[in-house]
Amino acid sequence: MSKTNLNENSPLLETKLNGSGERENAVTKFEGLGVRHMQSFLLFLALILVYSMRVNISMAIVDMTDATKEDGGWQFVCACRVLQGMTQSFVFPSTHHLVSQWVPLEEKGRLSTLIYAGSQLGVALQLITSGFLASAWGWKAIFYANGILGSLWTIAYLIFGSASPEQSKRISQEELRYIQESLGRVGEQKKYKTPLMKIITCLPFWAAVVGHCGQNWGFFTLMTEMPTYMAKVLDVNLKENGVLSSLPYLAMYLLSFPMGAMTDFLVRRKWLSVTNTRKLSNSIGLWGPAVALIGLSYTPEGNMVAAVAMLTVTVGINAGQYTGYLLVLVDLAPNFSSSLMAISNFFANIISIIAPLVCGLIIQDESDPSEWRKVFFLASGVYFCTNLFFILFTTSNKQPWNDPEEIDPETNKEKFGAQ
Repeated sequence: MSKTNLNENSPLLETKLNGSGERENAVTKFEGLGVRHMQSFLLFLALILVYSMRVNISMAIVDMTDATKEDGGWQFVCACRVLQGMTQSFVFPSTHHLVSQWVPLEEKGRLSTLIYAGSQLGVALQLITSGFLASAWGWKAIFYANGILGSLWTIAYLIFGSASPEQSKRISQEELRYIQESLGRVGEQKKYKTPLMKIITCLPFWAAVVGHCGQNWGFFTLMTEMPTYMAKVLDVNLKENGVLSSLPYLAMYLLSFPMGAMTDFLVRRKWLSVTNTRKLSNSIGLWGPAVALIGLSYTPEGNMVAAVAMLTVTVGINAGQYTGYLLVLVDLAPNFSSSLMAISNFFANIISIIAPLVCGLIIQDESDPSEWRKVFFLASGVYFCTNLFFILFTTSNKQPWNDPEEIDPETNKEKFGAQ
C-alpha cells in the first residue's frame, strides 16, 4: 500500500491560529455523500437482519407452543438456532473493525448510531411482521423470510462492500484522504500482533466490558420475555402482541439519532471531553432504563396503555448506549477494535444467555405481575451497578499499546508509542 501524505497546501487542510498564535492544520470536511455512507448503510442493513434473526424465535415460540396446533420440527429449529448463534459471533467484532476503518472521528456519533440502530429497527420490524406471517402461513414462514433476505444482503455486500477505504475501488482520493487524516492513518498501513496481555491488564477496557454486560442483561431480558409478558399479563393476542412489542424498539431506533447528533455536537464544540461524552451517553442509556423499570414494576394491573408506555420509555432511552461503551471499545485502540469487541461480546453474550434463564427461574406464574416485578427490579439493579463501574473506571484516551512502533533489539519486545 503506497503512502498518502498531506502537505499544508492540500485542499483538505485549512490553516488557522491556535491560542499561542502558532499555525495548526485542521481537516476540512469532505462535503456530500461518499462511499463511507454506502458502507455504513450496508452495515445498517446487516444489523437489521441480524437482530431480526435473533428475535424471530420470541414471536415464533408463541405459535410453536400453541397446544391447539399440531406441527413438528421444533427440534430442527433448536439445532439451527445453535448454528445461527455460532455464525453470528463474527458480526459485532467485524462491524466494530469496519467502523474503526471507515468512520471519521467527526462523524463517529452519527454514522455509528446509524449502523448500530439497525439492530433495534430489526427487532421492531420482526416483531411487527412475525405475527402476521405466523397467522397467515405458520411460524415457519418467519424463518423462510429471514433466510431469503439474509442471502440477498450477502450478495449485495460481496459486490459493494470493502474492508477499508484503502482497499475500496469506488472511493475518491479526496474522500480517502479525509478519512485517513481524520483517523490519523496517513501513510502505509501496518498490521500488528494483538497485544493480548496489554488488553487483559487494561482497566478502562474491562469497565467497557462491564457496561456491555449490564446492557445485555437488561436488553435481552426484555427482548426475549416481552412477548410473553404481553400475552400472559396484558392478555394481548398474537397480531397485537407483535405490534405493541415493537413500539419500544421503534422508539429506541428513533431516539438513537438525536443521541448520536448530540455526542458529535458536544465533541465538536468541546463542551465535554470525548471520555465524558461517552460516560454521559452510557448513563442515559443504562440509568434511564433503570429508573423506568422501577416505574414499570408499579404500573397498575390491567392498565395496558401505561405498561406499554413504560416499556417504550425503558427501551427507547436505552439508545444512549450506542455512543457509550460501544464507542469506547473503538476509542481505546482503533487498531485492535475488533479484538476488543470480540472479547467484550464473548462475556456479554454469556450474560444474554444467563439473563433469560434467571428470569425463568424467578417467574413461577407468568400471569402474576408481582413475579415480573422481581425481574424488573433485578434488571434495574444490574443497569445501575454496571454503569457506575463504567463511569468510575473507563476512558476514551487512546492506549499506548494501540501503536506498537518496532521491536526493541535489547529486549526483543515491541516498543509502544506515546499516549
